[in-house]
Amino acid sequence: MNKVVTIGVIGFSAEEFFAALQEAGVDTLIDIRRRRAVRGHDYAFANSQRLQARLAELGIRYVHRLDLAPPQSLRQTQAAADRAAGVSNRRRAALDPAYVAGYELEVLDSFDARALPGELPAGARVVALLCVERHPTACHRALVAARLHDVLGVEVDHIVKKDGTSDYTDDKD
Repeated sequence: MNKVVTIGVIGFSAEEFFAALQEAGVDTLIDIRRRRAVRGHDYAFANSQRLQARLAELGIRYVHRLDLAPPQSLRQTQAAADRAAGVSNRRRAALDPAYVAGYELEVLDSFDARALPGELPAGARVVALLCVERHPTACHRALVAARLHDVLGVEVDHIVKKDGTSDYTDDKD
């Protein structure tokens, strides 16, 4: 594994989403969602079966890592913070500090980042971490990516759709 990219579903059309993966050179996608579905017709492409089928057509391998999904208790912590801030999860710009601390303790502290490359399909070079949120700062995928960078020294890019365009920007860590 030479590089990690992160991508969220929200804001992308199916065509834009898959084009962004291809443009980034992704060969393996790691789905780190607990519920592998997204509400809304516009995001049906990200529901597990459809996503896996399209990735296979593109030659991108799919891996689900439930162990990297936040437990329900942390999802509730973030939901409470979102309600208190008056924002929806689709409009959130950052994770609540209590959520971050809890995710690090409950998930990342037991995650063996050094073992991940050996657990991936052979030839995995550019790996995408997938979740739902638009902004990496509002999603646990950025926390996983940061851990992989710290432990393995891999380059990390965040694929973010620019509002109002179909261009992409890589936000470097």
